Amino acid sequence: MLLVGMLDSPYVRRAAVTGSSLGLAFEHRSVSVFRHMEAFRAINPLIKAPTLLADDGVVITDSSLIIQHMEDLAGRSLRPADPRARSRDLSLTGIGVVAADKAVAVEYERKRPEARRHEPWWERITAQLHSALDLLDEAARRGELGSPPELRPADIAAVIAWGFCRFVIPDVAPAERWPALAAQARACEERDIFRLWPIDREEP
Repeated sequence: MLLVGMLDSPYVRRAAVTGSSLGLAFEHRSVSVFRHMEAFRAINPLIKAPTLLADDGVVITDSSLIIQHMEDLAGRSLRPADPRARSRDLSLTGIGVVAADKAVAVEYERKRPEARRHEPWWERITAQLHSALDLLDEAARRGELGSPPELRPADIAAVIAWGFCRFVIPDVAPAERWPALAAQARACEERDIFRLWPIDREEP
């Protein structure tokens, strides 16, 4: 099983951390959708990260579907079994995914020449990002993130979204504005599972 994509992508990193948390063995290949387009196209003509090449040759695109396949292989989910706790984890996972989505959108938008930046769109995606981080910070203050001993999908989504924010747009997501989330993310990043998949890891 091969996971393809750069770990500076929150989607690739989320799939990698989840797969390792489930105890699955897989290879990772750092291939950029920008700098290595033809190499990526040879694996997946959609040039979409992450891409999972399953052991039977099937190509799976989209991090959520890749994680679903990983759960199928592992025969279990990282989500809690209790229905109420499970629904809360689903809710928080969604917020973490939105935070990552909007952080990516902010990063792409500000790469445009300033004269071509659409200010209403910039304001909208920035506000959405900040709203998602507000909700994650509240959850961290309530002790709903970083549950020991095993990380849950919501923990992984929140930590990776925050790590991506701090990696690419720290000026848009200052740590002092969301101290509980920042502290929880720092603690989680010290865990072996996150150290195994650092955000700036690249193949030589």
